[in-house]
Amino acid sequence: MKRFHGHVMVHDLKSSVHFYSTLFGTAPAVLKSDYAKWMIDDPPVNFAVTAGSTAPGLDHLGLQVDSDEDLAIIALRFDAAGQSVEKQENASCCYARGNKGWVSDPSGISWETFHTFGESTVYGDDVALRPAVSKSQEGKVCCTPVPSSTSACCSASKAQ
Repeated sequence: MKRFHGHVMVHDLKSSVHFYSTLFGTAPAVLKSDYAKWMIDDPPVNFAVTAGSTAPGLDHLGLQVDSDEDLAIIALRFDAAGQSVEKQENASCCYARGNKGWVSDPSGISWETFHTFGESTVYGDDVALRPAVSKSQEGKVCCTPVPSSTSACCSASKAQ
């Protein structure tokens, strides 16, 4: 199964959890002090919010897939659309472990494709290799793009 993914940065996690739980008719599947994720079946959506940003709004869009083979197929589609995928293997992000790829659409919106295969005890310890870095989001949390020489939480080496 493939799921559409949307990730939004928010000022107030508690009020956002209340709003989206009411909208979706269900509590988050994952709830942490700085993060919440809903896994909705109809339509199939993985929707996440992260608190702590000074610039709320859309962080990125994406597609969640069930296998690395599906990731490879999507990478070929991005390549055919003229976008080179920045790959991450065994990445820790949003309290999960997985393989992923990043591209930007023609308007500069970041797109993530990912196959999750485990949980993580931390929000993220890797640097997302997004092609487009929004100045308002640099260094805000571990899974947002940061210059490679900054951010203590992102000191783990990049997956190649």
